[in-house]
Amino acid sequence: MQSTFLAEDINQAVRKLADEIRARHPQEPLAIIGIRSRGDEVAARLCTLLAEDDRELMFGTLDISLYRDDFEHLRSNPKLQGSDIDFVVDDALVILVDDVLFTGRTIRAALDALSDYGRPGVVELAVLIDRGHREMPIRADYVGISLATQRLDHVLVSLEGTDGEDKIEIIPRA
Repeated sequence: MQSTFLAEDINQAVRKLADEIRARHPQEPLAIIGIRSRGDEVAARLCTLLAEDDRELMFGTLDISLYRDDFEHLRSNPKLQGSDIDFVVDDALVILVDDVLFTGRTIRAALDALSDYGRPGVVELAVLIDRGHREMPIRADYVGISLATQRLDHVLVSLEGTDGEDKIEIIPRA
């Protein structure tokens, strides 16, 4: 199994996501909403690619900090970054975007947070990386990179805008 992915791998994965979304929704208006943090950067890159099409695009970011179900497991208080959704979510075709899909708990929290903004017509999920090991019945509609990891492995995603470089590292469990 490849243990490090670099900028070109990440760019290729984001292009794959865009191509799959285009194939399924060639002309429909899309609301692309990235989950903070890093899912929002993947979403922004995805929007840049989809903006090449002749379609209506809306972009937003979603902070799920207060919707998490693992406060007792966090080492510190959640860092609130704020959401920015300045369009009507009701009846929209929403593509929710995150960097890594693991247990599904982040996506559950994101769906709860999104419901505070209205009732989308459809919500689909795009993830840069799907590493398996679900604890909830959640699956991605679009996957950039599928990884076969061990449950206790760490998948560390670094993105240029957030971390200064594009890199994905898989750290095997100790």
